Amino acid sequence: MTVSRTAEKSSEKPGGAAKVRKDAAEAQGQNHAEALQLGELSEQLGYVLKRAQLKVFENFLRCMASLQLTPAQFSVLLLVEKNPGRNQTEIASTLGILRPNFVAMLDNLESRDLCARIRSTNDRRSHILVLTDKGKAVLTRAKKLVATKHESRLNELLGQANREALLAMLAKIANEF
Repeated sequence: MTVSRTAEKSSEKPGGAAKVRKDAAEAQGQNHAEALQLGELSEQLGYVLKRAQLKVFENFLRCMASLQLTPAQFSVLLLVEKNPGRNQTEIASTLGILRPNFVAMLDNLESRDLCARIRSTNDRRSHILVLTDKGKAVLTRAKKLVATKHESRLNELLGQANREALLAMLAKIANEF
């Protein structure tokens, strides 16, 4: 059943839904320039952590734009460099990346010739990961960009003592929560 707007408005009582909509529209126009009040949300650790993570990732992506590396890809390359010969399941598990997502990421890294999967000689069902020469070169450049642009900005913002304290607190949450 459809009702025309005219019929709908004529059936509303004064001060009813039409007034609420009008008041909301006026309030929206008045407060549009003001930031939303977060209330208790600003005290929720999970929310604040997520907002901070988004800002950190945005900065990371800007710093890595020339290399086209995401934080997850950079993490994979770092782990492969530090753990040569480890299998893809171990790397994905350590980083908390789901298998289907990790396989897609490895496909991307392999297509860019940054890493390679090699069938394990110990377990033919498993693949070990290695950096290619290009992957080593890109990772070297990425580390320099992260140190000079990304981490240095965070260090400048926080200071050394706060940085160390934050790392310790976040590690505690990650390991014990």
